[in-house]
Amino acid sequence: MLHLRPAEDDEAAGESLQLNRAAARDDHFLLQGLLSQERYRKCINQRSGWGVPGTPLRMAASKGHLRCLQLLLAHGAEVDSVDVKAQTPLFTAVCGRYLSCVLALLRAGANPNGSLRNNSSPVLTAAREGDAEILRQLLRHGAEVDARSKVMLWTCGVAVCSGPLYLAAIYGHLDCFRVLLLYGADPNYNCPEGQVGSRLAPARRTVLEMCLRHGCGVEFVRMLIEFGANVYLPTLIIEKSTKQNEALELLLRERSCPRSLVSQCRLSIRRHLKQVKRMQAIDSLDMPPRLLNYLKHEPMR
Repeated sequence: MLHLRPAEDDEAAGESLQLNRAAARDDHFLLQGLLSQERYRKCINQRSGWGVPGTPLRMAASKGHLRCLQLLLAHGAEVDSVDVKAQTPLFTAVCGRYLSCVLALLRAGANPNGSLRNNSSPVLTAAREGDAEILRQLLRHGAEVDARSKVMLWTCGVAVCSGPLYLAAIYGHLDCFRVLLLYGADPNYNCPEGQVGSRLAPARRTVLEMCLRHGCGVEFVRMLIEFGANVYLPTLIIEKSTKQNEALELLLRERSCPRSLVSQCRLSIRRHLKQVKRMQAIDSLDMPPRLLNYLKHEPMR
C-alpha cells in the first residue's frame, strides 16, 4: 500500500481545510472554484478542522448551507461519511433542523437511520427536538420508526429505553407523537426482552404508563388508545394526589368498553401494512380517498 509522505499529507490536510472553510462560510463560488481543481476534489471526503473534525459535506450540513451541500454532492462527496462521533451529515442537518439539507441528503441516498455506531439517530433527534416535518420526511424515506437509543434513561426509579414516542411525549411534541403513530410506531413500545437485567425486568414501563407518570396530558393518552395501545398493560398505582385524573378516567373508561368493529378493522389493516413495509407509502395505495383518510385516522369526507 502506498503511503503519503508527510509533506503531501500536510498539503492534503490544508486543501481539505480550505474546502471546509468555504463550506462553513457558505461561499458557494469559492467552493466551486476549488472543486474545479483535481487536487481539491481528491480531498473532498477528508476530515479536517478543530473540535470534531469532519468532511466539507458535514460542515455544510451542520450549518444548513444548501448550495454548498448540493455542490459537494455533485462532485462526489460521500453522503454517509461519519465524523469521530459517528455522526453522518444527515444527522447534523437534523440536529440543526435544516429541512432543505435533510431533503437533499435523503434524495442523494443518505441512510435515514444514520450510523449504527452512533448512540442516537436522526429519528430520535427529530422526535426530541419536535420537528414534525423533518420526522415525517425521515419516515417517508424508510427510517426505523421504533428506533432505540443505545443509552438507557433512568426515570421514576426504572430503566427506560428512550424511543421516539417516549421522547416526543415527555418533551410535549404532540405533532411528532402523531406522526410517529401514523407511520406505524408501536403504541405499546417498551424495553425489549433482554435489554435490561432480570433484576429490572419487572419494572419495565410502556409508553402509555410513562405518559401518565410524566403528566403528558390526556391528548397523548387518547392518541395511544386510538392507535391500539393495550389499555390493560399499565400497572400504574393510582394515587389520590395524581394530577392525571382526566387521563386516568379516560383509561378506565376504555378498559370497561370494547373497541368498535370499525376501530379493530383499521388497526388490523394498519398492522398488516407495517408487516409488509408499506406504511410509509400509505398515500400511494390504490384506494378511494375516503378509505385512505380512514386508515390515516383522518375525517372520512
